[in-house]
Amino acid sequence: MTLDHLAALADTQRRFAATLATTDPEAPVTSCGAWRVADLALHLGGVHWWAAAMALGVDLDPHEPARPRDAASLTAFYTWAAGHLVDTLAEVGDTPALTLVGRGPATFWRRRQLHETLIHLWDLQEAAGAGHDALPDEVWADAVAEVADTLAPRQVRIGRAPTFPHAIDLACAQGAWRLGPGGPAAATVRATARDLALVLWHRVDAVTLTVTGDRTAAHRTLALPLTP
Repeated sequence: MTLDHLAALADTQRRFAATLATTDPEAPVTSCGAWRVADLALHLGGVHWWAAAMALGVDLDPHEPARPRDAASLTAFYTWAAGHLVDTLAEVGDTPALTLVGRGPATFWRRRQLHETLIHLWDLQEAAGAGHDALPDEVWADAVAEVADTLAPRQVRIGRAPTFPHAIDLACAQGAWRLGPGGPAAATVRATARDLALVLWHRVDAVTLTVTGDRTAAHRTLALPLTP
């Protein structure tokens, strides 16, 4: 799959900022617990700042400011943090950096921050109640791939999730991926790339998916904390 992660990141950030500018900062973000829109924007802006530092080889303590909380200032803050991240990633290219899986190329953060922004754009648009942007299927498919090849294995490795008791396969029109160990899969889960990604990030219920094989095994695996 060929995807320009940096261009897709910048596009998704623009969509987030545009929605943020017209959304009540105190609207609840029900997909993120007790958060309000302001908390979501401050979180994502803070993550962008932290990720830019990681791309430069500096591990800062993640910092999520408590304010501002008005729409105009929040949008200005988020736009600044988003631009700083994209500019930093463009400048450093594939130079060595700190990543979630150890030392690696700074381009790691193009993909990671794209999908962080993608999921939180969905959260924001849910809170805004204005419908969801029709983002490219290849972006959603790559979000599924990132969970399978990077995020879920890391969750197990650092003890945030138990070792997968079963292997399950994830399939959509854009590709197929494995969660769990090798060998025969207990089940295959099929859906659109968007729905698979949202289930993996626990944004929508897995009952919407088509499962062949051991449905119980599939749902138990999908219920695990597969993402940070």
